[in-house]
Parts: sequence; structure tokens; C-alpha cells
Amino acid sequence: MKTEQVKHVLGLSGGRDSAALAVYMRQHHPELTLEYFFTDTGKELPEVYEYLGRLEGFLGQPIRRLNPDRDFDFWLKTYNDFLPSAQTRWCTRQLKLRPFEQWIRPMLEDTTVYTYVAIRSDEEYREGYTSKHDNLIVKLPFKEDGVDKAGVLEILDGAGLGLPKYYAWRTRSGCTFCFFQQKIEWVRLKDQHPEAFEQAKAYEKNALDHGSPFTWCQGESLDELEKPERVEQIKKDHADRLERMKSKALPNPLRPDAEPLDIDDLYGKAKVCLACHK
Repeated sequence: MKTEQVKHVLGLSGGRDSAALAVYMRQHHPELTLEYFFTDTGKELPEVYEYLGRLEGFLGQPIRRLNPDRDFDFWLKTYNDFLPSAQTRWCTRQLKLRPFEQWIRPMLEDTTVYTYVAIRSDEEYREGYTSKHDNLIVKLPFKEDGVDKAGVLEILDGAGLGLPKYYAWRTRSGCTFCFFQQKIEWVRLKDQHPEAFEQAKAYEKNALDHGSPFTWCQGESLDELEKPERVEQIKKDHADRLERMKSKALPNPLRPDAEPLDIDDLYGKAKVCLACHK
């Protein structure tokens, strides 16, 4: 009689929630042999790689890198130099989901694979990866166990990891020029990584020259966004929004330092790319 094979995998984005899930599974389910993976677009912030290295130290095992067989520039040409956008998320499909599916597909012939996704209990608006194969089972431990954002922060604090360094100025994604960024995040990208901002501008100009209807920011090019008077307006609008949010926030006696506000708190819940953002 053939013994059923089982494998457990957990995808990491270089962000807060997926890192906390890796810690949580190690602490609460030590009986499982988990393989951790990261799909590398080649356009990640340097802070992402630094954080993954720290996480490997905590986990005591390497994180498998799933590099796409074609890079961002290849797919940009394939899509006629049109930038990825909320309407056409080819970067997520080709640089995140495709490498994962190519890696996992051969296993599914004779193995049941459980994939663990970091959707929290307070994220009813988020949708997880949908399995297209009977042998691929998606598990949502945080949702099942009632772990919310505050719980995620406590897990990372307790593990001595804290937040990825880019959370000091951005929370939307680890991808350098994610189109889901808010305008304040683009301004901060220019401050923190000016060379990456210039590359994003070059991609945008090339796309517009080839007839793309999309800019990285809806309704505004990066050339327009980086003008000094526009930068000052974006910073002022963000500061005003932050002040309004803080004035409405209820104090949390269990966290006297107050949990940090992030982009979702300030600008509303967006259906961002789960593979990148978590």
C-alpha cells in the first residue's frame, strides 16, 4: 500500500505578516517540517533581503529563493512595454505566482502540499491564493487562531525581529516600484533610494513612449510628482491625514507605545498583491 506523502510550505514576502507567520508556525507547530520560500522579482528593496537574512537566523534554516526564469524586463517587453497596473497585474502573475506554481506542480503528482498564508483575523477584505489543484491545500493559521495586527507585532517583538527596516517609511510592498504605493511612498522612495526612483521614471517614460495608458501613480507621472511644490503638498496632505487618524485612535492600554499606523490604516483597505505585500 502506497504511503501518502505530505509537504508543508510557507511563502515569505519580506514583509511583516508572513515573517510573523513563519515565527508563529515554528513556535506553535514544531511537529511540522516547513519549507520557507521567497519569490524574488529582482526588483526588491535592499531592506527586504536584509530582513530575510535575519529571519533565516531565527528559523535556523535557509529560505528557498524562487527566481523567475524570466525577469521584469523580459515580461515588460512581452507586454509591449506597458507597465503593470491594478488593472493588469502581470508582475504578480509572472514574477510571483508563476515561479511558485512551476516549483510546486511536480510535487502535486504524488504529494499533498499544505501552503500557509498570512491573512490575519482582522483582514476580512483580503483574499488568499486560490488553489487550482486538489492536492494543494491553503491554510490560514492567523485567521483560524484569531491573530490580528497587534498579535503580529507582538510575535515579531517577542522573537527579537521587529519590523523590516523599510516599515519606517513605507508599508505597502517590498517591491521597489509597486503601483499600489501611495504618493507619499513614492516621495519617500526618492528620498531613501533615489537610484530606484530614477529607474522607475525611466520605465514609466519608456512605457508612455510606447503608448501605455498607465503611469505608476494614477493620474500623475513621476516627473510631475517629484516637482518640489508637489512634493511639499504630498507631505502636507499625508501629515494632515496622519494627524486626523491619531486624533481618532483609541489608546491601547496593552501597548502603551501605541501600535504603528500603516498605509492601510491611513488610506483605506486596498486589494494589494498578497504575494508581495504580506
